[in-house]
Amino acid sequence: MNKKDNFKYKQTALITGAANGIGYELAYIFAQNNYNLVLVDRLEGKLQEIAQNFQEEFSISVKYIVKDLSKATSPEEIFQELAQDNIKVDVLVNNAGFGTYGLFNETSLTDELEMLQVNLVCMTHLTKLFLKNMVEQGKGKILNVSSAAAFQPGPLMAVYFATKAYVLSFSEALANELEGTGVTVTVLCPGTTKSAFHERTGMADSKLVKGKRMMDAATVANIGYHALMNGKTIVIPGLINKLMAKSVRFIPRNLVTKIVRNMQEDK
Repeated sequence: MNKKDNFKYKQTALITGAANGIGYELAYIFAQNNYNLVLVDRLEGKLQEIAQNFQEEFSISVKYIVKDLSKATSPEEIFQELAQDNIKVDVLVNNAGFGTYGLFNETSLTDELEMLQVNLVCMTHLTKLFLKNMVEQGKGKILNVSSAAAFQPGPLMAVYFATKAYVLSFSEALANELEGTGVTVTVLCPGTTKSAFHERTGMADSKLVKGKRMMDAATVANIGYHALMNGKTIVIPGLINKLMAKSVRFIPRNLVTKIVRNMQEDK
């Protein structure tokens, strides 16, 4: 039985941004639970290594697709490649995303347009492409990775916070639309998490991050996975993050924005 045939006999999870952090940890959990995997990322070497290790350790099939999700053509290319291989996606995990840090007037327009493409457009496009078959089959699950940043404006990361607010709003609305179809949508909203994200964005020295205890990516992924399996719509890992997300409803918006600005600053 060849690799393509193997995908017929187990459920398959597609995970974007699967080479590192929460995406990798989610892939590991799905592999442990006997899912075949489709892993998408730009880092070909990491994907090759993960695919080989998971196939040997868990006796599953792993297909990896090397894509730059900031390219507008990537979602359709992923969809068509899987259609050609007759691979049906049972669980879609839209995890890929990145941020930029600094005053909007000074940050890179190129970087922010690519962020919008990855964090918003690609997620929406992939969901549109794979959702139709899920609804037709009467089953399926979608996990969109947002952030605790989704619940308030974020000075010094204005575009990133706004993208995560979109992910939250989109996911909640879609979950409502899909009630009774057998398809569920879960949105994962973690707070600051141990990963290379903070170094990449340049905010490692901010008051929000420096010297703070952070939840590790494996714990966040585990919480997100179980919420997804239980059909929960919104999951916010960590009591403090839950309280902060709820408290912003009762604080004037201008004050919330000032508080976030203070937390984001590096001095």
